Amino acid sequence: MEVQITKDSARTRTILLVEDFDDTRLMMKLWLAKEGYHVLEAENGEEAIRLAQEELPDLIIMDMMMPGLSGLDATQRIREHQALRQTPIVAVSAYGADEYRAVALEAGCNEYVSTPFEPSALAELIKRLLREDAVQQVRAADDRK
Repeated sequence: MEVQITKDSARTRTILLVEDFDDTRLMMKLWLAKEGYHVLEAENGEEAIRLAQEELPDLIIMDMMMPGLSGLDATQRIREHQALRQTPIVAVSAYGADEYRAVALEAGCNEYVSTPFEPSALAELIKRLLREDAVQQVRAADDRK
């Protein structure tokens, strides 16, 4: 069964945006909202964990380098919660090295994007991850029948 995510249906999808820089967070929030997503904001790892548990977003965009609890640590703690184990998490970092990508994926992120990034590429990545997540949810529901 193929699940289509269109711009109109994306309006019901919630993205948790975790970014410690106010300007970057505002820019990304406006861009995501323009793409039709409902955006929750967190400016640190602790807030990200709390919001993720309370709101159960459809996808998380996680800055890796933040003061206090890093994005890597926050991702690992988010993955400890059953309801968030399959939630797609996109790591965002200025470090473009392949080894850092491997560390982010090992921590539980689904994808790694280094900054600066092309907005259209991130938009396609988000759509793909949400589509894959929707298909997994349908399969899981079928398996429970």
